[in-house]
Amino acid sequence: MQRDQLADFLRRRREAIRPAEVGLAEGPRRRIAGLRREEVAMLAGISVDYVVRLEQGRSTQPSAQLLGSLARALRLSDDERAHLFHLAGHQPPPADGPANMARAGLIHLLDLLCETPALVSSDLGEVLAQNRMAVLLMGDQTGFTGDRRYMVYRWFTDPAERAAHPPEDREDYGRSLVADLRAVAGRRADDPVVAGLVERLQRASADFRRLWAEHEVAVRRVIHKTVLHQRVGRLAMECETLMTPDQRQHLVVLNPADAETRERLDLLRVLGIEEFPTGTTDTTVR
Repeated sequence: MQRDQLADFLRRRREAIRPAEVGLAEGPRRRIAGLRREEVAMLAGISVDYVVRLEQGRSTQPSAQLLGSLARALRLSDDERAHLFHLAGHQPPPADGPANMARAGLIHLLDLLCETPALVSSDLGEVLAQNRMAVLLMGDQTGFTGDRRYMVYRWFTDPAERAAHPPEDREDYGRSLVADLRAVAGRRADDPVVAGLVERLQRASADFRRLWAEHEVAVRRVIHKTVLHQRVGRLAMECETLMTPDQRQHLVVLNPADAETRERLDLLRVLGIEEFPTGTTDTTVR
C-alpha cells in the first residue's frame, strides 16, 4: 500500500470534480471548486473520518469493495480505477470480467439523466450503478451477492421479483430474460461464469428449464414493461437499452409510456426516497 501516493491521488481527484458533475448544487458559499470530503463520503457510502484518514495517509488498507465505491464516487476512468487499486495494494478487477464496475462514461450519463430512471448493468443483468430516480423506482439493486446479483436468477427463484409485475406479463418477461441469456451464452461460449449460472438455474427452476430448452435468442434492446409500484401504483414503462461496443455493459433508460405514468413518476420524485434495505426491491425493473 503506497499511502502517500494514494492520499495525493484521492485529494487531486476530489478537487478536480465539480459538484454539478455528480448532481450536487455548488451553492454560493463554496470555497473550493471540487468536492468536499463529506460529499465524497456521502457518494461513496463511507464515513467522513475515513476519507480524511485516507487523504492524510493515516488509514488502514481499504478493502476492494470500498475502493470500488470510491472509484464510482470520484468518477474514475478504467485506467484511474486500476491505478487506485494498485496504490492501495490490491489487484484491480478486470475491466471486462464478472466483477467489473460501471464504466466512467456510463456513470456520467447517469448523472445527466437526473429526471429519468436509469441504471448501468452487466450483460448478465447485475446492476452496477443507478441514478436517484432508479433507486426511487426499484430500491437499491447494487447490494445483492452470489447468484442473486443476476436478475434472471432472482426472477426464476424468488416469487417477490415476479410479484412486481402483472400476472399476465410474467410469462413474456421471463421468456425475454431467458432469450437474452441465450444471446450472452453464445457470445461468451467459453466463460465459466455464464455456464455456471445456466447450470444452477436449470437445477433451481423447472420454468427456466422449459424456456431454455426452446432455444429462443433475442437481445433485449427496447421492451415495454408494466411495474406494480407499492407507493404510486401501476407504471407503464418503455425500457431502452444502449450497449457498450463489447456488449458487456448496458445503460438502461426507463421512460414513462403514457401521461398517467409520467404523473406518477413525478409524484414519486416529490415523495422522495425512504430507507430501502440494500438488496431489497420495492419493485423490480430491468
